[in-house]
Amino acid sequence: MTAMRAAPARATHRQRGFTLVEVLAALTVMAVALAAGSQAADVLVRLAERQTQQWLAQHCADQALIALRLAPTFPEPGQRSLACEQGGTVFAVVLDIGTTPNPSFRRVQARVAPAAQPQQTLLRTTTILGRH
Repeated sequence: MTAMRAAPARATHRQRGFTLVEVLAALTVMAVALAAGSQAADVLVRLAERQTQQWLAQHCADQALIALRLAPTFPEPGQRSLACEQGGTVFAVVLDIGTTPNPSFRRVQARVAPAAQPQQTLLRTTTILGRH
């Protein structure tokens, strides 16, 4: 009979866990992903704020143009400046009223900007206003 030999005992001592290099690589990947996500979220917040400002500016322009249409007299050519408050923000509305080849119509261009930053145009729209 053949005698069975006992296998020599090997030291199978394996380390469990992550090495320092693996942890640092994972942290670097996470930091890059978080930075990109933060920048994307910041862009979305600024876009939402800008969209809200433009929407409120549109209301101001509409109100100014409706007031011209409802006025009892036909507007004379020239420039008019108005203040408009919407949503807790004050806007500056500038109406440029010009002539057209037909004297029964006026060309009206409305420009709306925040009152605190008049050089930052949020909205520009043009329409034709007819005599009543």
